[in-house]
Amino acid sequence: MTTKPENSGISTRLPAEWETQKAVLIAWPHERTDWAGMLPEVHACYSALARAIASRAHVIVAGPDLDGAREALADIPDERKHFVHIDTNDTWTRDYGAITTIDGAGNATLHDFCFNGWGLKFASCLDNMATRGLIASGAISGTYDNRLGFVLEGGSIDSDGRGTILTTSACLLSANRNGDLNRAQIEDELKRSLGARRVLWLDYGALAGDDTDSHVDTLARFAPGDTIIYTACDDPADEHFYQLQAMKMQIQELRTCDGQPYNLIELPLPDAIYDEDGERLPATYANFLPLNGAILMPVYGQPQKDRLACDTMRVAFDGYEIIPVDCRALIRQHGSLHCATMQLPSQAIPSNE
Repeated sequence: MTTKPENSGISTRLPAEWETQKAVLIAWPHERTDWAGMLPEVHACYSALARAIASRAHVIVAGPDLDGAREALADIPDERKHFVHIDTNDTWTRDYGAITTIDGAGNATLHDFCFNGWGLKFASCLDNMATRGLIASGAISGTYDNRLGFVLEGGSIDSDGRGTILTTSACLLSANRNGDLNRAQIEDELKRSLGARRVLWLDYGALAGDDTDSHVDTLARFAPGDTIIYTACDDPADEHFYQLQAMKMQIQELRTCDGQPYNLIELPLPDAIYDEDGERLPATYANFLPLNGAILMPVYGQPQKDRLACDTMRVAFDGYEIIPVDCRALIRQHGSLHCATMQLPSQAIPSNE
């Protein structure tokens, strides 16, 4: 099932992710990325992710070295995959891919925001040019909107498709992104560029090992029917307990545009996963991707927790197929499934695709 948009007369809007999508963008890991030390493992993960995408939409695979990708994805029908040669620093297309809005006439605008490596933490000069490269290649199309004067990552916002955007203050108010702007000015930018009518802010919820400064797609997401599904922790011994409890209480106070409480659904927190240096990694089930009647769901080799998360998602997205994707490789570089993907509606894909 694919949920139709609930467009209440909004002229320009950022669609909800559960609306119909034509394609999903991923970037293939290569030896000049941080994946260099574990390429076979991460290529297997990306291959599984690409196949899951291709079961429901087209998959666009970007990167500088694509021979291995073509070989790994040879079993995907040609009409469901498209390879684009562009240089990349890394593979987190959610944060540097075009953010697409749709106007009242059904036309797409591709917003190209500045990506500065999550607040100047990592090299990002190539990723910041990815949207222009994808447009130049003909892989995506629409009205180009140069927003490179404003830093914004796709994982830092979530939309209900009806003019409400959910975000976090830790990310959007961080000094190394748009440090000259206050909360009201950032809201104004989201309203001008993305057609937002209102912005809901979360002030709590940081996950250990998170390089993004609390991207909302690790914490809380909109779902159909005025629902918010969010990461929860009920173990006082867990280091996340107090932050996530504070976030839960704040979410309980949020109201819909009609002044009603949201329907709230808790996702479990995965059992702690650590890297080889003993650092906890930011594993979360909130990093899922709705895709044309399915939910591509990150799982982490934890049968009980993975099963509970998938069962919970079936409640939030009633009637959707749940497609688990093992993301233990992705989490080793502090990201997961949603971080590695960027959905594109049909209006942003050339008609011959």
